Amino acid sequence: MKIIRTYILKEIILPFILSLAVLTCVFLLGNLIQLTNLVVNKGVSLSTIGRVFFLYIPVLLGYTLPIACLVSIIITFSRLSADNEILALRTSGIHLTKLLFPLFIVGIVMSLFAIILNERVIPYAHYEQQKMLKNIGVNNPTALLEEGIFIHSFNNQVLFIHKIDGNNLYNITIYQPQTDAPTRTIIAKRGEFTPVPGTDQIKLKLMDGTSDEPDADNPKNFYKLNFKNYFMTLDLSKDSAKVEKKPKGMTFKELKAEINKLQRLFIDTAQLETEYFRKITWSFSALFFILLGFPMAVITHKREKSANIVLAILCAAFYYLLSLGCEALSIKNIVSPALIMWVPNIIAGTFALYLNYKCVS
Repeated sequence: MKIIRTYILKEIILPFILSLAVLTCVFLLGNLIQLTNLVVNKGVSLSTIGRVFFLYIPVLLGYTLPIACLVSIIITFSRLSADNEILALRTSGIHLTKLLFPLFIVGIVMSLFAIILNERVIPYAHYEQQKMLKNIGVNNPTALLEEGIFIHSFNNQVLFIHKIDGNNLYNITIYQPQTDAPTRTIIAKRGEFTPVPGTDQIKLKLMDGTSDEPDADNPKNFYKLNFKNYFMTLDLSKDSAKVEKKPKGMTFKELKAEINKLQRLFIDTAQLETEYFRKITWSFSALFFILLGFPMAVITHKREKSANIVLAILCAAFYYLLSLGCEALSIKNIVSPALIMWVPNIIAGTFALYLNYKCVS
């Protein structure tokens, strides 16, 4: 039996490595276009972009590692089934539950590795990316201007630009959060920006728009002011060079400390708690994917390998979409994070248990 277990584990290694490499490269290509734009159009150095690109790899492993486990198990056991090796093992009196044990051990090892990834490696990579992107903005503020996204990089400003053509901007919205007052909003149909050489500032000229201006009698109230031309300065202050960690850049210990701190101040901690339990639940997804892949491959042995791989990708997509839905419910405080974030694993575990029962019985 030891020889068979060793044989199966060796058969899994190559599909796992190939699946992990292919999936990671595919995910990386999604970020390559944006990074290339920073080099070609924004003048960001190739070495800086290379470091940012390299840091995407451990971040993406949180997604690709469990999927690679599922795909490699399905590829391996689909081949064993197609070659009647599973049938030969059964006729030799070897029960399929004996094949599940080494897979269960592999799943535990992968999940423990994923915990280390989510606890140390991925938070470090996230934080280093934040710092590098911040430094890119300090050295080249125009690199931070991207169309179609909310830009939070400039002090006390949130920008949304629908279209950028060279130095020309179109349909610009600028939000300026106020202390103890509604957020001030500036909207313009067109705009032009000019970097200020030697500084971390951008001179912005807005045209044909409206702005919220404070009422002189009651500064907490605003009135709308139409303008033809409006000039302002966007500042990326070097004094704020210290980057504040986002939840994805925090370790378990840091998340727990921040949650306890905010709870003492009676501040909502749903987002932090959601991230805390997401890291835990996603770490165990590799185990459930492995236990799910084995019966799927054995039961559907008559199908083509490509069909089984597509089925694996669909299962993984369903898991992550369900997880994102649970995350949204958790952040909105509709359901407790400690409960709702385990739902995808409970569903995957229940389905895997049912399929394994059908497979070995």
